[in-house]
Amino acid sequence: MPHKTGEQRVFLFLQGPHGPFFSRLGRMLRRTGAQVWRVGFNAGDRAFWFHPRSYLPYRGTQDDWRGWFCDLLTEKGVTDIVLYGDVRRIHAEAVTEAKLRGLTVHVFEEGYMRPYWVTYERGGSNGNSRLMQMSVSDMQQALALSDMEAPLPPAHWGDMRHHVFYGALYHWFVMFRNGDYRNFRPHRSLTVVQEFSLYLKRLLLMPVSAIDRLIATTRIRMGGFPYHLCLMQLEHDSSFQQHSPFKTMPDFVDLVVSGFKEGAPGHHHLVFKAHPLEDDRAGIRRAIRRAAQNHEVAERVHYVRGGKLAQLLNDARTAVTVNSTAAQQVLWRGIPLKVFGDAVYAKPEFVSTKPLAEFFAAPGRPDNKAYKDYRRYLLETSQLSGGFYSARGRRQLLRQVVDMMLLPEDPYDSFASGTAAPRQQLRAVE
Repeated sequence: MPHKTGEQRVFLFLQGPHGPFFSRLGRMLRRTGAQVWRVGFNAGDRAFWFHPRSYLPYRGTQDDWRGWFCDLLTEKGVTDIVLYGDVRRIHAEAVTEAKLRGLTVHVFEEGYMRPYWVTYERGGSNGNSRLMQMSVSDMQQALALSDMEAPLPPAHWGDMRHHVFYGALYHWFVMFRNGDYRNFRPHRSLTVVQEFSLYLKRLLLMPVSAIDRLIATTRIRMGGFPYHLCLMQLEHDSSFQQHSPFKTMPDFVDLVVSGFKEGAPGHHHLVFKAHPLEDDRAGIRRAIRRAAQNHEVAERVHYVRGGKLAQLLNDARTAVTVNSTAAQQVLWRGIPLKVFGDAVYAKPEFVSTKPLAEFFAAPGRPDNKAYKDYRRYLLETSQLSGGFYSARGRRQLLRQVVDMMLLPEDPYDSFASGTAAPRQQLRAVE
């Protein structure tokens, strides 16, 4: 494979994950000969970009953003834009304009196979990913050209506590150092002060949450009853907001409890597993309690705070979700799965199409061979080992992703054409 350089490439970074990952990535791209610029929208963006000469503050309004962005593309001769998530307004407008100009759009997201991998795609992610238009048979045909084994899960990157720390620190800068960005508006509904308070509260209460989670999990595992698992998501997450049929998470909760009451056998229970970063801003715990009481199944419905999923999955009969990436762990274990939103894994070979009550009553097993082919395809293409938030995870990610960004083809086409670099075979978790 020829040596890759970034000469004649101009990368423009927009908003990234909290913490220093984008800055580290930009520094490595500059070493390839590329020009690198970063647009910052608030003091948090500025705090984590460690190359002041390439930092471009945007102080205008959201309505003025697209015109300013177009002028910047022309002025700098931008060839590539780099962003984290593609549906917040400023990113969606940037992606639209970049595609009209034929620019390359590099999209990072949390891993479809998280927590051990992150996602790197071109053009869009989640419901806008190319995976949405691919069938399992398409993937199997591409895999026929490769005889490599699927990569094993690497050692844990320790990202969760780093994720919470960087989130709190980012919002601290926005709250106390944002005087130069008076037109900045968060892409979520809460104020910056509320976001910071929630991050800080979650950080301080981590030990208490761990004890509460342990008690709830032990009660379920020792209960001796069959149970179905509902994988919750953050209501403000882009996958839930943009790629699902629900307006609020309580709407989803009520539908699940209603289907459970109608279809599940009377001795079965229902367990709601919260997202690891859930801060209850949407009143999820209260909504679950209210729905269980309204449908007269309160003694058969349970709630577990975030944390690891594996212990609960080991004995689950089925799982239900909107479009959580945690469903990949469900399918890996061969557990029946029902999905309501758009998801890259929602393929008919391994996701149920039955109405919810029928699914709870008589779920069918997924095609495990088809899912393993699907999983292997993702790990050979868009899923990169590493993480955004811990130093160890960033080092691992940067070993791979810069070369991929410099390729003319996206991860899926480069795999099909045989130009993709082989993946590292990492040691499995012990």
